[in-house]
Amino acid sequence: MEKRKSDCPALPPGWKKEEVIRKSGLSAGKSDVYYYSPTGKKFRSKPQLSRHLGNSVDLACFDFRTGKMMPGKLQKNKQRLRHDQASMAKGGKPDLNTTLPIRQTASIFKQPVTKVTSHPGNKVKTDLQRATEQPRQLFWERRLKGLRSSDVSEEVLRTMDLPNGLQSIGLHSSDETLLSAIASALHMSSAPITGQTSVAAEKNPAIWLNTSQPLCKAFTVTDEHIREQELKVQQARRSLEEALMANSLAQAAESKTELSEGKAA
Repeated sequence: MEKRKSDCPALPPGWKKEEVIRKSGLSAGKSDVYYYSPTGKKFRSKPQLSRHLGNSVDLACFDFRTGKMMPGKLQKNKQRLRHDQASMAKGGKPDLNTTLPIRQTASIFKQPVTKVTSHPGNKVKTDLQRATEQPRQLFWERRLKGLRSSDVSEEVLRTMDLPNGLQSIGLHSSDETLLSAIASALHMSSAPITGQTSVAAEKNPAIWLNTSQPLCKAFTVTDEHIREQELKVQQARRSLEEALMANSLAQAAESKTELSEGKAA
């Protein structure tokens, strides 16, 4: 590409105009015009330039490609606007890109078309095959039963103890299944986790079960529960901080011992 950079007298002092001529491809020979502010900021179009300069410079008759003020161009635009308004007043053909849509079917008089995008009184049927959310299998969390997590030494980790307020529902439901269901609901759904709010789900969960909620009775998280969890987190952070400090002190003492032994040798 060939680049030509020059001053632009139509703009304030310090502004530069750059013309980039394409050398290859189907658009060979054509050029792209860019403008650079005194601070080096690049502008690719006249709207960007107008937004940046604001009311300091009137760009109504500014030609972006040539970089010159062309009052004749502004005069032509005004004449064309007046001509369009006069032709519309005489019943001329309107510009479909800037006016309301006109009925294209055979009609004695041209009538404007009203575009309706919503119909509150209509009931829209949902196509289940095109539904974004696929149906879920009931009690699918039971497939996770028996799976345990282990550490690097392949020792099975102890499971979490659930609060007394969380009670599972359904046949052969255990705390492990409930824990998996709650973890899955927190991970897969952005909605609040409230449990099964329907009383009928406790009597017959196979029919009234809400698949988007875990397999437990409805529960409420109070401020006291939140404060208890915050206290536990603070204690865990304090213990971790003490362990890290003890580890760093032990490493410093070990390195100091090795250094003294090396000097003694």
